[in-house]
Amino acid sequence: MRSPASSPAMIGRESDLAALREELEAVAAGQPRAAVIGGEAGIGKTRLLDEFRAEAVRSAIVVSGRSVDLGTGGAPYAPFTGVLRQLIDTLGRDEVIAAAGPGAGALSVLLPELSAAEGMPARTGADRLYELVTVLLENVSTVRPLVIVIEDLHWADTATLELIRFVVRMLAAGRVLLVLSYRSDEVLRGHPLRSYLPELDRTRRVTRWELARLARDQVAVQVERILGCTPDADTVDRVYRLSEGVPFFVEELVGIDDLGTGEDLPETLRELLLARYERLSEAAQRLLRLISAGGVCVDHALLATVFEGTADELDEAAREAVVANVLSADSTEYTFRHALVREAIHADLLPGERTRFHTRYALALEQEQENHEPGDRRERSASQISSHWMAAHDLRRAFTATLEAMEEARVSYAYRTAAEMGDRALELWDQVHDAEAIAGRSHTELLSSTASALRNAGDNERALALVNVALADAGGLPPARRARLLRDKAQYLANLSRPGSVELLQEALALPEPGDALRPQLLAEVAGRLMLEARYDEAIEMSTLAIDEAGAADPARASIARTVRGIASIDRGDIEEGVADLDRARELAGGEAGALLRNSVNASDAMNVLGRYRDAVAIAEAGAAQARAHGVERTSGVMLSSNTVEPLFALGELDRAERLLDPALALDPPPLFRVHLQRMKLWLTLWRGEIDRAEELARRWRPAMLVQAEIEMQSRLGFARVAAELSIARGDPERAWSEAGVITSPSWRSIPAYDLPLLAVAARTLAVLADRRRSGTTPADNRSIAPGSAATDAPVSIAAEAGALRAILAGLTAWPTYPVWAPLIEAELESIGPGVAAGDEPEGVSGESSAGVRDSAGARDTAELVRAWQEAVDAACSPLAPAHLRPYALLRLAEALVLAGDRGRAETAAAESRERAHVLGFGLIEHAVDELDGNAALVRHAPSRAPGSALTDREAQVLALIEQGLSNKQIGEKLYISAKTASVHVSSILKKVGAASRTEAVYRASHAR
Repeated sequence: MRSPASSPAMIGRESDLAALREELEAVAAGQPRAAVIGGEAGIGKTRLLDEFRAEAVRSAIVVSGRSVDLGTGGAPYAPFTGVLRQLIDTLGRDEVIAAAGPGAGALSVLLPELSAAEGMPARTGADRLYELVTVLLENVSTVRPLVIVIEDLHWADTATLELIRFVVRMLAAGRVLLVLSYRSDEVLRGHPLRSYLPELDRTRRVTRWELARLARDQVAVQVERILGCTPDADTVDRVYRLSEGVPFFVEELVGIDDLGTGEDLPETLRELLLARYERLSEAAQRLLRLISAGGVCVDHALLATVFEGTADELDEAAREAVVANVLSADSTEYTFRHALVREAIHADLLPGERTRFHTRYALALEQEQENHEPGDRRERSASQISSHWMAAHDLRRAFTATLEAMEEARVSYAYRTAAEMGDRALELWDQVHDAEAIAGRSHTELLSSTASALRNAGDNERALALVNVALADAGGLPPARRARLLRDKAQYLANLSRPGSVELLQEALALPEPGDALRPQLLAEVAGRLMLEARYDEAIEMSTLAIDEAGAADPARASIARTVRGIASIDRGDIEEGVADLDRARELAGGEAGALLRNSVNASDAMNVLGRYRDAVAIAEAGAAQARAHGVERTSGVMLSSNTVEPLFALGELDRAERLLDPALALDPPPLFRVHLQRMKLWLTLWRGEIDRAEELARRWRPAMLVQAEIEMQSRLGFARVAAELSIARGDPERAWSEAGVITSPSWRSIPAYDLPLLAVAARTLAVLADRRRSGTTPADNRSIAPGSAATDAPVSIAAEAGALRAILAGLTAWPTYPVWAPLIEAELESIGPGVAAGDEPEGVSGESSAGVRDSAGARDTAELVRAWQEAVDAACSPLAPAHLRPYALLRLAEALVLAGDRGRAETAAAESRERAHVLGFGLIEHAVDELDGNAALVRHAPSRAPGSALTDREAQVLALIEQGLSNKQIGEKLYISAKTASVHVSSILKKVGAASRTEAVYRASHAR
């Protein structure tokens, strides 16, 4: 009697199976989870997943998908096609359609037979498709937990990887467990999965691990279970040595008849993999060679078509291969027991066999495609046909199939696959006679469409390279076609945050004839680029032309142009005209989602910069509701919701803002919006008081943010502000001026809403530099530093720079938020003091405290300084003032009062500053007040805070770790903050609970609960 192919019981994977059980338990409790399992070929991934599926099916819906090895250009979304089909088999077609919701017709991208569903449009965008799948999985999981197993992720096409990434990130609350496996030895440098895995690791709901090889004692148990008797030590040693603890190799070795004697054992991996195969009859071997050309698994019906023999001969040969444990079979298909065996057999094909077999498959698949009817479950991907013709070396047919596969991938939003097919077609172009006639397009047009696919796949570098080749090859193209190539190049440059888009668009504008529908589009695009560069007069001129040329024939385009003109008008100072344009743009957008959502984003921004924060939030939320109605709640909707982040900061709703900010960042949005979100995250992290974390994020994001700043003034000014604030918090005013000094540089163009906050931090920086000069602590290499450049030989002229800031401020009086910012900026400039501002260096003054308290009262009129900061505090009471300004101005007023010797008022201002900062969550200000208390000895005079004052969430975490006896360093490691930041939290806790020691703090806090 023949031994089983594998052990009846799984060996050495008990802890891995337990980990999967824990993931399912978490999912059943309402937490979406993903488990990613890697391991080398033969390590036992499939066996582990089979065992888990067998258990999970008792409490959950379990469906599976599998990637197919087609080399480059795999079938788009193949695993999800399998998942969706199994859901329909399990739940029924109607229930799946109901779970998907109104846009269910878009599922036909994954499963063509669903296109027949009435009333369900099949076309959509990639974002909407991804969201639709996510919503479907969430809704299905409401009745029972849903387990989705996708194997062989190393073979998955990029569209599948993108969809998986989206689902993992954007599952909101469904009881969904996604289990993914991949062959780690296949994921080499340049493999698409290599960049996806670290991204998944950063998602908290993902657990990833690799399966280890078996130890000798585990191999002994496995051999015993397979053989049904206890093997001798020599046999175990031999199997362990040859298999190196890889379970599949153990099975193959045990399956060799002469294993016990040690005779005829394979010397190479190839011989081991082919050992069972070579013991089969010639008929069975011939069948296996044929199946290997079809892939790891082949449908019986397809195999019957390509098999040259009778049905009985096929069945007999297949049965022999199944009995020998080389193949497994179910009701519809044959599958190699392991992909390694298939690869070994396929590599062993003779050249003639390879050509014949792949030709048969290609012809059979083409015939099947021609005969395909809606609802036929055996539809094939054109990329499969292309791959077979390539393997058969029939280049003409491969070219035709590749072009079909390119179009198939494009309409499925599998843009990476479309680009790969485009690359393949371009490679074949010169090898195929009359390629242009076959393709129905020119070489230049194929270059252009491949570049477009690359852009949509996120590879703008290669898209740019291809469009440059297309432009060089475009001599005979009509002017309008060349204009489109120039527009494409402009878009790719903008996506790469490189200059030159405006010039290219202007060149393109000269090519189309008047009346060409392309002209309004080009005019609107160039207007948008000019607006981002703060060239408002030109932007208004171009957008006006776009509005006129679009006319009533293209209201969506006219809407976009009016939106651009509205923002440019507002930033130029024509606020009423700009707001009117935005309102009219919203009317023109009608039901066109793109124009409507773009208007919502820009209108929300406009209200925010005008200080109308609640209006900004309301517009963004209404836009998010529109995105929800269009089925893009988790994509465009997330972006629109995140547009409320900055106004929510201004309203002091930091927690709510952060809940919107992090999901938007996780979506990896386009560069312009990504930089905006990163800047918001930096600002929030800094003002919460997490300076080390903010600095870490700044180091990571700075290069890309500076690149974007080169082509967009808003990003340049916004990043300069937060980078300067971070440098001030770090006690590095020289670096702060190198950032904030952009406001007085020749490259600066005014954007009032961004100028005012930057002027404030620039003025503060000059005040700190002045203090250092007075105290004699200025570093020897302190020089005037241009933003982003090295130090020059000229020292900073504080008087000149202060004068330049005042001149800029004088030009902003008409801006709505000027009354809020101007008093604060003037107070910062007043803090410089007349001595240093005039270039004199007073002698004998004392140093500066870490909180910025200056003891150089003789260098300035302290009464005037107090008055200036009191005016700043009063101005910060305005509803136009961002929430952080009042506690900040109170802190600076307290510093001024200390200098004036008025400790009573200083104590009151400091206490109010701390309290407001604490309530709002501005830890940076809280810490600064604490430092002021210590350095100016206010603690002895200020009324102590009542024990039991509310701790922040972070302080509660720190207190819990204090209770465990952890040091500041250990607390920092646990919470991913520095020991210094942990120390600040500990000090704050001691004050709040009225304790003198850590032990007393724990005691008091426990008795206050």
